[in-house]
Amino acid sequence: MGLPFLIHLEGKIYSCKHCQTHLGISDDIMSRSFHCRHGKAYLFSKIVNVTVGLKEERMMMTGLHTVSDIFCVGCGSIVGWKYEAAHEKSQKYKEGKFILERFKVSGPDGSHYWVSHDPHVGGSDADDA
Repeated sequence: MGLPFLIHLEGKIYSCKHCQTHLGISDDIMSRSFHCRHGKAYLFSKIVNVTVGLKEERMMMTGLHTVSDIFCVGCGSIVGWKYEAAHEKSQKYKEGKFILERFKVSGPDGSHYWVSHDPHVGGSDADDA
């Protein structure tokens, strides 16, 4: 099949923690107040170098959403998910947007986010605080 075509980004880059493939830049972050099972997650308006998995319904803290897991094209690791549809009117702004889980990516300074061991009830979603 050959090597994947990779897009290289410039600026403050978030990349796959396993293979350093570029995924997004800080200018495209819409919110840093999301949470997932492993801790913090960021909502991005756009990302690159991912493939999108199958759509599925997930009940999250803010209601039912149709989402697809997203995978790094460099190594195949799950790095987050894409919001395909939101069933609550107040959540429609998420449609077509992406979540990158901080536990699964390296930050612009090369930092990694460590897993929180605090219990987290419910599905992955925004912390509406």
